[in-house]
Amino acid sequence: MPNCQLEDETNAALPRRCISYVAMMALDEMRLSNTLCDATITQDDYTFPVHRAILGSCSDYFRTLFTTSLPSEKDQISIVGIRGLIMERIIKYAYLRKLEISEEDMFEMYAASDFLGMTSLQGRCIQYIKSVLRTDNCVKVMLYGRQRHCTALYEFSRNYVLKNFVEVARMCTDLMKVNLDDIYELLSDELLNVKDEEPVWECCVRWIDADAVNRSKHIAKLMKSVRLGLLKTQYFLEKVKEHPFVLGNEETKPIIIDTLTFLYDLDMVNSKHTKIKTPALAMPRLPYDIIFTFGGWSEGLPQSTIETYDTRADRWLKVDAGNRIEARAYYGAAVVNNTVYCIGGYDGVEHFNTCRKFDAVAKVWSDIAPMHHRRCYVSVVELSGIIYAMGGYDGHNRQNTAECYNPRTNQWSMIAPMHQQRSDADACTLDDKIYILGGFNGQECMNSAEVYDPKENTWTVLPNMTNRRSGVSCISHRGVVHAVGGFNGLIRMNSCERFDPITRRWQNFKEMYYQRSNFGLEVIDDMIFAIGGYDGVSAIPHTECYVTESNEWLEASDLNQMRSAFKAVIISGLPNVRDYILKDRENLMAERQQKLFNAEIENLDDEVDSTSTINDVE
Repeated sequence: MPNCQLEDETNAALPRRCISYVAMMALDEMRLSNTLCDATITQDDYTFPVHRAILGSCSDYFRTLFTTSLPSEKDQISIVGIRGLIMERIIKYAYLRKLEISEEDMFEMYAASDFLGMTSLQGRCIQYIKSVLRTDNCVKVMLYGRQRHCTALYEFSRNYVLKNFVEVARMCTDLMKVNLDDIYELLSDELLNVKDEEPVWECCVRWIDADAVNRSKHIAKLMKSVRLGLLKTQYFLEKVKEHPFVLGNEETKPIIIDTLTFLYDLDMVNSKHTKIKTPALAMPRLPYDIIFTFGGWSEGLPQSTIETYDTRADRWLKVDAGNRIEARAYYGAAVVNNTVYCIGGYDGVEHFNTCRKFDAVAKVWSDIAPMHHRRCYVSVVELSGIIYAMGGYDGHNRQNTAECYNPRTNQWSMIAPMHQQRSDADACTLDDKIYILGGFNGQECMNSAEVYDPKENTWTVLPNMTNRRSGVSCISHRGVVHAVGGFNGLIRMNSCERFDPITRRWQNFKEMYYQRSNFGLEVIDDMIFAIGGYDGVSAIPHTECYVTESNEWLEASDLNQMRSAFKAVIISGLPNVRDYILKDRENLMAERQQKLFNAEIENLDDEVDSTSTINDVE
């Protein structure tokens, strides 16, 4: 006999109870035929015969009504404020746990379930509202959640606004309708996910423009929500200092003076000014995304180092995790929720089939089920909560086998083999498919690529890359697959190319500053970061990031340790993000100024050396 779980599965606090679905269907048929019904609900033009026991079992309101009211009040019931159509769906849910809901009536359904004390239905409504949250409705949901005192809805939607602020500020008209306190609190929040402060300032201006007559007087308060000291000097002078809202308000003058003073002090290349503290107007916000790197290879040995990248402060930090990772290199890595899975690898002696996971919230390492095959130089990705490990080297042979891991069952399962043997390749996901490219087959570095469809369990050969690439790193970004660096059999490369699945063509793009293979590659803040690696002589610490719009690579802070043969992964929205970012943010500006001073000294030394050389020649 088929059973149906009726309790709301999203509410972990409630015990799960099963009841025969056939029995509930029979009770619902009895309701529809008015058989053994002992109460009637009348709403608008609708009349619903019901069984008190059924409604009372899932509604605090009905339970109280049926157990405390006079007999006459129990028989004929009418509830003000709930439409008949909504009541019909609520009664159907009480019997069958089938919820009919749409975006048009989701708030109405939630309000009715809240009034009736139907906790399970409330949970289902919350689940549905979360599932349809978008940039155009997230502010409305946030305000509704606060109005209804629904912490789950309010916090989820507010975090969505913070995470997707740039897009929300551009597309959500509701944001321009919120009151002063709401817009100020959002823009001031240290978790506001912006890589620079220009969108924050522009949002302030648009909010005031929406009702300039009444809102322009608030410009000084809103300016305090913007980290003005993080704006480019030219932008501040042209877009902020000279803005009509600012020029027309006396209260903005002290803010302008403080910002100009800070920017002037910051640009002063003088060793006497290196103790400048970072003021509130230049304090970096907290990053939403954190890049993690584990282990790798350095100075001829496998490493156990863990470093994280704070993109807002542009700093790499060494992390001390309780039971630390064993020294391991040439592994694969993937993230599911807040957990990093490190798959296979090599420690200088053993080629591993063992795997470990790191819980970034609890900061604890633990073992998981081993793979069917030993794999170092393995390619690993996550897709729809499943981890895939492909190819690799077992100490004797390069492999074309592949397998997948389900974290829920802690089991590995074999999938279809690739067309070619590959170790030291790399893989990424795009449009629910897995792309793997390059690598080494035991005889030569490869330029071939193929794509896996998990739904069909099939591999399809793709056009070859323009370069052979072993130790390559690849990633999908903006709908195309990017192949970066690697070893062509002769040299480590800095060249890059990308594959468009629509045109099925590879196209070269801007070279990196540094030649590298076996390095980390990740996308953060809409930029591709290349991290560490091996340049043909030694491991390197250098980090650089690629900007698609300008087709250029920019330098970023170096790793604390020269490393190669590691993977970089991103964990987003960590509740304990402060454990993985720069703590001493107050001295960031002092560090930056000291770097400028040191760079100036180096330039002077170079000029002196150059002059000395010219004089020697003369």
